[in-house]
Amino acid sequence: MAIELVRMDNISKSYGHVEALQGVNLTVQHSEIVGLLGDNGAGKSTLIKILSGAVLATTGDIYMRGRKVRIRTTTDAMALGIETIYQDSALVEELSIARNLFLGREPVNRPRFLDRLDNEKMNEVARDLLKKVGITKDIPPSTLVSAISGGERQAVSIARALYFNSDLIILDEPTNNLGVEETRGVLRFVRSARDSGHSCIFIAHNIHHVFQVVDRIVVLRRGTLVADNIDPKHTSIEAVERIITGFGDEG
Repeated sequence: MAIELVRMDNISKSYGHVEALQGVNLTVQHSEIVGLLGDNGAGKSTLIKILSGAVLATTGDIYMRGRKVRIRTTTDAMALGIETIYQDSALVEELSIARNLFLGREPVNRPRFLDRLDNEKMNEVARDLLKKVGITKDIPPSTLVSAISGGERQAVSIARALYFNSDLIILDEPTNNLGVEETRGVLRFVRSARDSGHSCIFIAHNIHHVFQVVDRIVVLRRGTLVADNIDPKHTSIEAVERIITGFGDEG
């Protein structure tokens, strides 16, 4: 029996007279990868920003593990086990890989009031995590993020989510502007996250990438939910593209 991790109930968002979302319902089960699809302006980014605490919904409720929660900030979301990985990785290029893994949550040496960062622990954890997420190159944790590739940056972001035991990892266009090998790496990371017991919401314009990793597809169109239970194993890419565009609805 599937266990519900997240439920967004009747979510709406208005910007003045513009309705970005209209009564959207979204559920994510434990250890499930949900593909969130839709054309530009469909409301995908607005929906995940509400779930990640970056934007407040106009109306609607959010439940985690059956309990109603209030997500007003990104800190609220992280405290609930929700981590969001954006296409630009949201990393600080001037800081090291290790510092980025712990950004804002760095361990410190005792006595705590001296506020000295525990660099040894951060480097040790970083080495282990980079291996776990599939980076085979021997990259020192002290390496600046500005010196690593786009795929490696995504790996660092995913490693951060895994280390802090995020129950739900939201990936917003994680394969955008990546090469073939780097894209394969990101898709492999998504599968490994599910195998480790994490849930994911995967957003991508490249529908072929979505079909490779997700368990279920949800489609938004013009701020409304038009499909929420598409099985990629029993549906063609062409059929999903028709749902996204609305082509043929009139018939």
